[in-house]
Amino acid sequence: MEKFLEWARELQSLSQTGLYYCHDKFCRERYQRIRDIAAEILSERTDLPLDKVKNFFCCEIGYQTPKVDTRAAIFDGEKILLVRENNVWALPGGWCEVNLSPAENVIKEAREEAGLDVVVEKVIAVQDRAKHNRPLYVFNIVKIFYLCKAIGGEFIPNIETTARGYFAEDNLPEMDAARTTVDQVKLCFEAKRADIWETQFD
Repeated sequence: MEKFLEWARELQSLSQTGLYYCHDKFCRERYQRIRDIAAEILSERTDLPLDKVKNFFCCEIGYQTPKVDTRAAIFDGEKILLVRENNVWALPGGWCEVNLSPAENVIKEAREEAGLDVVVEKVIAVQDRAKHNRPLYVFNIVKIFYLCKAIGGEFIPNIETTARGYFAEDNLPEMDAARTTVDQVKLCFEAKRADIWETQFD
């Protein structure tokens, strides 16, 4: 499945770029057919309806770039803050919003999901999601992990998260590996304990 997904993503990216930059009618028809084939491959391999695949996989214009996901590592002593969603846990975070820098976005996400006001102290890691998290998504994602310091706030259950808690490294709850893996949490602990930290990157 992973190889088919890689092929489909590459075909979709090439066709989207071609549709954006090419003005020749016949070339555009060919690029559109390539885009349709990419969607058909995904539909065939995932059993998702073709219309649904096209709606979330073939709906953008312009040069295709990865989406950005930001995550906040917030500590209380030797424990890290996690939020619960759908009975599994993750670092607070989410898609980077338009008109917000990644650092501004992680501050917003910490407030929305964990009820905390934070300041960003350093970048822990910049990761290609496909190299660390499963399942694979149909689009590429860059994940940025920030070490943050809480300066106030109060948790209120919301439409995204139903609880928050601080956990020791050796007593982590069931993680939502699609959002945050155990290894990613452990990397945050390493950054917290380091006197000098060099940002990790893929």
